[in-house]
Amino acid sequence: MASVPKLLLLLLCSYHTLVAHAGVDSSYKLLSIGSLKSDSVCSEPKATPSSSGVTVPLHHRHGPCSPVPSKKVPALEEMLRRDQLRAAYIQRKFSAAKGVAGDVEQSDATVPTTLGTSLNTLEYVITVGIGSPAATQTMLIDTGSDVPWVQCKPCSKCHSQADPLFDPSSSSTYSPFSCSSATCAQLGQEGNGCSSSQCQYIVTYGDGSSTTGTYSSDTLALGSNTVRNFQFGCSQVESGFNDQTDGLMGLGGGAQSLVSQTAGTFGKAFSYCLPPTPGSSGFLTLGAGTSGFVKTPMLRSSQVPTFYGVRLQAIRVGGKQLNIPASVFSAGTIMDSGTVITRLPRTAYSALSSAFKAGMKQYPSAPPSGIFDTCFDFSGQSTISIPTVELVFSGGAVVDLAGDGIILSSCLAFAGNSDDSSLGIIGNVQQRTFEVLYDVGGGAVGFKAGAC
Repeated sequence: MASVPKLLLLLLCSYHTLVAHAGVDSSYKLLSIGSLKSDSVCSEPKATPSSSGVTVPLHHRHGPCSPVPSKKVPALEEMLRRDQLRAAYIQRKFSAAKGVAGDVEQSDATVPTTLGTSLNTLEYVITVGIGSPAATQTMLIDTGSDVPWVQCKPCSKCHSQADPLFDPSSSSTYSPFSCSSATCAQLGQEGNGCSSSQCQYIVTYGDGSSTTGTYSSDTLALGSNTVRNFQFGCSQVESGFNDQTDGLMGLGGGAQSLVSQTAGTFGKAFSYCLPPTPGSSGFLTLGAGTSGFVKTPMLRSSQVPTFYGVRLQAIRVGGKQLNIPASVFSAGTIMDSGTVITRLPRTAYSALSSAFKAGMKQYPSAPPSGIFDTCFDFSGQSTISIPTVELVFSGGAVVDLAGDGIILSSCLAFAGNSDDSSLGIIGNVQQRTFEVLYDVGGGAVGFKAGAC
């Protein structure tokens, strides 16, 4: 295993350029103002998974495509407030791990973790079946969590959900783990003792929400494919969550996640495409093909193993690379499906904001909105012309963001950390429309433009 500094030196010596484009190859791209607004009708899916792996549709939980559409969509200000809680929590976890930059390594190792994050920031859902016969469950996906769970009968404290509660007594293949099982011991700090000789789990998230209940196994249906002995939490007491979804599917790097559990069956690679708007569809693929992607090495932390790290090295605006010292990015960067807005080191964000404003002089500026401080007045415009924004990763991977990944609610969809020493996070707004590959076995993160 190579430490980050040695790894970077190696990569810089063999630098070559690969580009994942989400638009035409020019310094500006056109963006329809209509695409910045919420959809009220679910459009036909454009999703095109790159491989023949096991694929399930993925939807925005608040949109018309969602199996459990919300009657009340949170305001942007509230969404950004929750997002800030999640980002701060993740950054605290990393700063407590004895200096992230020296601890992130290139590796395909997966070990248990105790990290949880804010439930209310999660935005994307999949529909699966649990049990025999299969009971439909709509679950949030999260690369920042490991333990999957659904609400179960009997439930002493649960939030209301659109689907019926999962009833273990109705499934012929349901089995709770015993307290003496190796699986129960593997929960570590997410173990919660014993109840009637059955293994108990607990996950507490960054915003104070929590779930606890019996750690169990049952058959999982993913489309037409089944996974036997799928391990999950049967939640009987849950607090701090108020949506109509049934639970959470962890996609992190820990041993309990769906990805780790199914690695022997489908392989150590998965991908997803997050749709550009709530009214469009994406997908989640297990056993994803790994060819045709622009790739950068995957970096892992032995102390915070849930997350998938990358090395952001530079940013280009309008085709020109910004003058940002390489050391600015030394705190490291992670990919996260649950963080909404990308967090950059303060120096990098300031350079991006200045360059973007310079390329947007034809539009009047607008007051800041929450964590957004680079906003514009697009009154009377049907389309706008915005500078391209490209993220340059180690290994020469260049990701040309889609217009939807640059502007959100008339503002530049990035935020700056308070300094350069905090972890960077690539959020889901910037990932939209790309098929994002997590090749855990091959130690790479990949991007393919225009996949949904």
